[in-house]
Amino acid sequence: MGQLDGRVALITGAGRGIGREHALLFAREGAKVVINDLGGANDGAGTDAGPAQQVVDEIVALGGEAVANTDNIATWDGAQAVVDQAIDHFGRLDAVVNNAGILRDGFIPTMEESQWDSVVQVHLKGHFSVLRHAAAYWKAETKAGRTPNASVLNTASGSGVTLPNAGQSNYGAAKAAIAALTLVAADELARYGVRANAIAPVARTRLTEATPGFGDIMRSTIEEGVVDPFHPANISPLVAYLSTADCPITGQVYAVQGGSIQRLQGWTALDLVETDDPWTIDAVRDGIEKWGN
Repeated sequence: MGQLDGRVALITGAGRGIGREHALLFAREGAKVVINDLGGANDGAGTDAGPAQQVVDEIVALGGEAVANTDNIATWDGAQAVVDQAIDHFGRLDAVVNNAGILRDGFIPTMEESQWDSVVQVHLKGHFSVLRHAAAYWKAETKAGRTPNASVLNTASGSGVTLPNAGQSNYGAAKAAIAALTLVAADELARYGVRANAIAPVARTRLTEATPGFGDIMRSTIEEGVVDPFHPANISPLVAYLSTADCPITGQVYAVQGGSIQRLQGWTALDLVETDDPWTIDAVRDGIEKWGN
């Protein structure tokens, strides 16, 4: 008996990389899975139905249940369509894993508007759009007296929450916003029986291999018999656990890589300066410069 038996999961960006590993593990644990993948290139260009269908075929060969979806979750209608497909095909929706993403790196002085807009649209709007339509379904279920036991897992990144990466202002900003969105969702959606958490994964994917400074590390040779610290399969057990019906956890962000899981905390106050008098520029300078950089 699998730990996700009977649950219906929607996983975006599930045709390759981390998303594919999520989908395969969910299926092995008994979930029925909607495999969403537009099939585009690293920068989001183009479409290809092949990756999503290939994962479906793998799951069916294992004896599981899955259906392919190639809607563009970066659009409002595309996100609605994939949520509707899960409900129409399997009769319900219990877990959403937002994983789809693209890269269009560039340094701030030379970044084009299209680079910024496309990355923010796929990551931040894509996460929100799927979340919004799934949340509307769960709200309706609650009002009908069928309060769900549902979960949302969003995908942030170390680039946005722990280690800012030069050349990724668009990606890092979107990923940091996704972490914040997750905390708001956890607070709002608890009344509908929904938990929301996020991960900031580090793994070898076609996106990380294309990231300057990371590609060579990701492709480094792993000694035989040693756990591959960058294999995307290392990420999925945490995602699966957070998506189980019995998991009580909500409102958390985790960094996960290889054999390491860390619980992260957001902005916190490090230093304090106060005054009983109206602030002056000199008083501000004297107060904050003593903290250093």
